[in-house]
Amino acid sequence: MSVRFTTRARTGAVALVVAAGLTLGVAGCGGGGDSKDGKPKASASKGDDPNPSTQEGSDEILAELRGEGGLILKITSATRDAGGFVTVNGELKNDSSEPARVSLRAAGVETEILRHGPSLGGATLVDSASRKRYYVLRDTDGRPLTTTNMPRLKAGESIPVFMQFPAPPVETSEVSFQLPSFASGTIQISG
Repeated sequence: MSVRFTTRARTGAVALVVAAGLTLGVAGCGGGGDSKDGKPKASASKGDDPNPSTQEGSDEILAELRGEGGLILKITSATRDAGGFVTVNGELKNDSSEPARVSLRAAGVETEILRHGPSLGGATLVDSASRKRYYVLRDTDGRPLTTTNMPRLKAGESIPVFMQFPAPPVETSEVSFQLPSFASGTIQISG
């Protein structure tokens, strides 16, 4: 007896795995813990503090890149994983007073990535010292390992985003991050 899987079932399974991974990633980014002096860190939600300057997240920002339509990409981490990958995490925010959507150019120009719809698949890391460019990884079906199907963002709205790349050599800790329709910036790889 042979078992046959349809594309629709496989797509649903992939979506479920991606959603579960994003949920775990977001859950792991919560506040709490101890500060350097051993005292618990204070945690507040955005609505608790009347001072808007302290309402931003406490994550360090490695780079803040401006894009078209008032969009801002804040890169909060670039972590080298044990498996030979670099995962770049951040937040995409609409800083304008009008709804905005990420440009279709952000997916890049590769046919295989474009087949799978809007994404951040055009992102690259450039290692100037080695003179190498690293492109977003893809799964076995050619889908980019990055945030996809991003919604239209209302004024002031933000969403978490990620991109995964092959890791540059261990001695490389500084790379240039580039994404079509956004300014480029230099980021530090940790781990």
